[in-house]
Amino acid sequence: MGGVTTLAVRTAPVQGRRRPELAAFLRSRRARVTPEDVGMPPGLRRRTPGLRREEVAQLSGVGVTWYTWLEQGRPINASAQVLDAVARTLRLDRPEREHLYHLAEVPYEPEAAPAYATEVSPEIQGILDALVPHPAVVYNARYDVLATNETYELLFLPAEGETWTGPLGGVRNVLWSLFTMPDPACPVVDKRQELPVMVAQLRGAYGRHVGEPAWESFVRLLSEASPHFAELWRSGDVVPPGTRVKTFRHPLVGEVRMTSVSLSINGMPECRIVTYTPNDEESRRAIEVLRAAKK
Repeated sequence: MGGVTTLAVRTAPVQGRRRPELAAFLRSRRARVTPEDVGMPPGLRRRTPGLRREEVAQLSGVGVTWYTWLEQGRPINASAQVLDAVARTLRLDRPEREHLYHLAEVPYEPEAAPAYATEVSPEIQGILDALVPHPAVVYNARYDVLATNETYELLFLPAEGETWTGPLGGVRNVLWSLFTMPDPACPVVDKRQELPVMVAQLRGAYGRHVGEPAWESFVRLLSEASPHFAELWRSGDVVPPGTRVKTFRHPLVGEVRMTSVSLSINGMPECRIVTYTPNDEESRRAIEVLRAAKK
């Protein structure tokens, strides 16, 4: 890596304890990587666990003196290219790599985000099922329905002749359903209050996907299908997901007041579990009636 292993000394004072923390972090990560992990013979009479400094330097394509100084916490400059090489040698995962960048005072640029989720793992489905009798669902940032539990299906079962299917690939989509179904069939009681919030949440997520064909098509098709959505979209309002009290109607049990809570999911960027808890005793009994009617 010609030119990236310079021993230039930083002239600006190092803030806080970043350099000592960097030194300790690198030593701890080096100690956990064995020669066998990187395809090297184990060798004999190793005094310390893990790789030696010179081995990390060799595998990373940097000078031994430079890496030694880095691990000693000396105030030297490190490029993103070099840090990436060291991170690969030390087998750092994504959070560790980000931590390395921060300690070395190098701007961190996240790797490309994983592909947009379209389904959930059996473990996540198990969590949804364990939340019964409370309704629970997994939404992505576009309000596609990725998974539900039985009570969610009972509470939000589409009326005969209605569909939740959105405009993209036959995926169920809550926004498409709410903005295109007739008012009498809509499960949301106060659409004037709830729909602007949902569109503002969608707008907040859209900022990360501007120009992506799927997102642009979704917004365009929903705007064409619903003048109300198009009007709300033009407002430009943005809000994050959060806890809210919502009132739904069901043809069998009438109005049900529920508190919704959003929970992020590790490994599924921009997806969340949304749970609905009855907000009063009457609503709790309504859910019991729905479940009893199913049996």
